[in-house]
Amino acid sequence: MQVKHHVQSILISQPKPETEKSPYYDLAKKFNVKLDFFPFIRVEGLSAKDFRKQKIDILNFTAVIFTSRNSVDHFFRVCEEMKIKVSQDCKYFCITEAVALYLQKFILYRKRKVFYGADGSTKSLLEVMNKHRDNEKFLFPSSDSQKKDIEEWLKANKCEYATATLYKTVSNDVKEILSTKEYDMIVFFSPSGVRSLFENLPQYQQNGTRIGAFGPSTSAAVEEAGLRLDVKAPAPQAPSMVAALEQYLSELNKK
Repeated sequence: MQVKHHVQSILISQPKPETEKSPYYDLAKKFNVKLDFFPFIRVEGLSAKDFRKQKIDILNFTAVIFTSRNSVDHFFRVCEEMKIKVSQDCKYFCITEAVALYLQKFILYRKRKVFYGADGSTKSLLEVMNKHRDNEKFLFPSSDSQKKDIEEWLKANKCEYATATLYKTVSNDVKEILSTKEYDMIVFFSPSGVRSLFENLPQYQQNGTRIGAFGPSTSAAVEEAGLRLDVKAPAPQAPSMVAALEQYLSELNKK
C-alpha cells in the first residue's frame, strides 16, 4: 500500500491529556488532524510482600536512581507500605529535571540532595552519577522491562548497588481500537508499547501507516519489529514528540 501524502488521524499510545491546554490539541487544530489517545500499556505495582522476596533493605542505600515518575511513585508507595522512613541524607539521581521536580510530591525538596542530567539522556545522568560513584550505595528502582544500560554502568564502575523491581508493565487490550479504525499514524513512547501492538495483533501489517517513536529505545524497538519509522524524537530541532510531529506535518503539507 502506498503511503498517503496527508495525515488526517493519529493514534497517540498514551492516556488522554488531563488538561485542554495540552500542546497536542494545538497541533490537532493547526493541522486539522484527528487525535485519539489510548494507552497501549499500564503499570502495575508489586506488593510489599512480593518486594520482600527480593531481599533488599532500602535503608542500606545512600542514593536512589529514578528514570521515570512511575519509579518515584512506586518507590515511595513501597516505603509507605513497609513503614520505611527514608533518611534525610539520601541522595536522588533523576533522569530529567521534570522527574526531579516530581519528587516534591514526596519529600521536602530543599532539604534533600537532588541531581539530574543536563539533557534528559542516560549519558548525562551517568555523568552526574560518576562524580558520586565512590561514596554512594545506589538503589535502582525499576520495572520488569527496564533497559539495562544504567545497571551495566554501575557494574562496570564497580559501584555498590542493587536493582529493585517495584512495578511491571502490562499490555492493554488495543484490538478493538485498531480494528474499528484505520489510523494514518501511530505514535509509541516505549518498547513495551510496541510489544503490546504485536501481543494484541501478532499478524499486524504496517502497510501505509506511519509510525512515530519517542526515545532511542522506542525507536530501536520499532525498527527491530520490522516496522518503518517515520517520525523520531527527541531530535536537535524537535525536543518533544509534539515538536517532531509539527515538523513532520509541516513538511508533508509542502508536498
